[in-house]
Amino acid sequence: MAFQTENENDLLDLLVLEDIYDLVVYNDDVNTFEHVIHSLVEICGHVPTQAEQCAMLIHYKGKCAVRRGSFDEMAKMRAGICDRGISAEVE
Repeated sequence: MAFQTENENDLLDLLVLEDIYDLVVYNDDVNTFEHVIHSLVEICGHVPTQAEQCAMLIHYKGKCAVRRGSFDEMAKMRAGICDRGISAEVE
């Protein structure tokens, strides 16, 4: 039987109480793979391989949830993505 420390219990309580949102990026006919990949690396903190995989999903599926987190964090990333001409929403 595993026991959790008080700090772990506090962290779990915070995680349960906080709403989690997705940052969803949409496909378009304007932006290149390179631009989307570079943007995901710089704004979302992806490693290049992860950004490439997301770009492929965006292209073939029409959209991809590229990050998950608090609304404020996702809204800031959405603004950065949109500033680069890429369509994104927080869902």
